[in-house]
This record gives sequence, structure tokens and C-alpha cells, in this order.
Amino acid sequence: MRKRLNITEGIFPMPVLMVATYNEDGSVNVMNAAWGTMQERGNVALNLTESHKTVQNIKARGAFTVSIADADHLVEADYFGVESGNRVPDKFARSGLTAGKAETVDAPVINEFPLCLECEFIEYQTNEYGCGVIGKVVNVTADEKVLVDGKPDMSLVNAIAFDPYTHGYYKVTDRVGNAFKDGLKLK
Repeated sequence: MRKRLNITEGIFPMPVLMVATYNEDGSVNVMNAAWGTMQERGNVALNLTESHKTVQNIKARGAFTVSIADADHLVEADYFGVESGNRVPDKFARSGLTAGKAETVDAPVINEFPLCLECEFIEYQTNEYGCGVIGKVVNVTADEKVLVDGKPDMSLVNAIAFDPYTHGYYKVTDRVGNAFKDGLKLK
């Protein structure tokens, strides 16, 4: 038997994405965004309102990075979601994390997060069904410690996912199958 639930952002897992930009003064700003995905192979779509300091920075700088949050930095990742850059301009400094400049765009790379997409801002979309930042991925970098044969091993990335039903975070670590292969058994 199925039971009716309250409507929420009911897709699980939701990614825990760290969206990083530079503020007007060149300091680092980071926000936690669960409402993001790949729009197609080369584009990122982030459902963010214009009131976010991060969106204002993206529009001003024309660039941003998206990092995958990991279990080792869960506290910092959550902090970037519960604190606003509009209220606390030095929230990144308070986190204790470090950043370097992205190779290809005018945005920071958070050193402690193992996987990072460097994005050029394409456009901001808004309508009655949502709004969002669209970016073109122009470079992807990974910490060497999460690479196996030159490719990211997600069990080593130790990514976390957000559960919108209980507001919990979960580790995404174990590979359980092979995409585009296991289903062929039923053909």
C-alpha cells in the first residue's frame, strides 16, 4: 500500500553543489545549492533566485564554479547554505577553507572540494515556473587523490546528497551497477 506524502522537493538524491564566485572586492563567496543539474552535456542549470549574493556576483563577473560537496567538509558545505553572503560578506573566510583561481574563468576553486566545474555565465532565466542561472562548462578539474586511471572515482570523491524529506545528508559512495550495460540483460 502507498501512503500520500506532503509535497516537497521530492527527488532524491539532490546534489549538494558549492557554487563559488568572487565578490566586488575580490573576496570569495560560496553558496550551497541543491537545486542544480546538467541541462545537457555542456551546460549547468542552477535554480537560484536573484536575491542570492551569488547570483548577483555571477551576473557581474560572468563566471562561477560548481564543486561537488564531500562528506569530509559537510559542516562547511551546510554553513554555506545556512548563512547568506548578503548578511555576512566574509562567510567564506569564516569557514576555514581555502581557494585558488580557476584556470579558465573569473571565479574561485575551493581547494578542499575534490571535483570542480568551471562555468561561463550564459543567461539568467525567470518565469512563473522557476528561475535560474545557466552556465557553460568550460573546464573540469579534480584533485588527483580521487582519480583512478585519469577518471574521477565517485567512491573516492565521497560526495554527499541532500534528502529533502528529512533534511538529511547522505554519502554517495558505493557503485552498484554499470549504466548503459546492466539493463541490456533484459533485451
